[in-house]
Amino acid sequence: MGIAALVFDLDGTLVDSAEDIAEAINRSLEELSLSRVSEATVRSWIGEGVRRLVAIALAHAGSERTPDEVMPLFMRHYHDCLLRSPRLYDGVADALQQLQARGLPMAICTNKPSALVPPLLAHLGIAGYFAHIVGGDTLPQRKPSPEPVLHAARLLGRAPAQCLMVGDSATDLEAANAAGMPIALVRYGYPRDLDLDAAGAVAVIDDMRELLAGV
Repeated sequence: MGIAALVFDLDGTLVDSAEDIAEAINRSLEELSLSRVSEATVRSWIGEGVRRLVAIALAHAGSERTPDEVMPLFMRHYHDCLLRSPRLYDGVADALQQLQARGLPMAICTNKPSALVPPLLAHLGIAGYFAHIVGGDTLPQRKPSPEPVLHAARLLGRAPAQCLMVGDSATDLEAANAAGMPIALVRYGYPRDLDLDAAGAVAVIDDMRELLAGV
């Protein structure tokens, strides 16, 4: 593919964190005397940032509270649940090691609040692979805006067309397309209603190690 750098989404791409995000949402709902929801339901909400996640959860529960009111409560639970049970998807650690050995610089571009990213990466043993982190609050915009993806490319010192975005959702796809950055999509993760095979990605993969043949 002639790729000189990689930009990775985090949740649903490198890390399965849905159980912990769901628990943070459910602890928040319980504290508001609202009903818990299933992990599968929360998985379908992940990908557009925490404020949107909270807004969807409140609407689903029929609450009249605003996301602004609930965000401090949710962020407390999000911090508490961050390291409960996250896991790397199969092949991720091996792929990152081999990509780094090839001298390819890598960055994270996620809608997760930036303060939560380093402890999660450290907990999972992959912090050393990433030169830069662009979080959901690094810029005024977040994915699906192209600006975070473009910012990651600038930090890596590469043109967007020289980078490969790796993600799992329509949010990643829209951001990469608008940035002029090729994208590979994973079949696992939180794709919601995205038709992966019709998305126009340069690759759709089942295991991160499949990237190694194309970069």
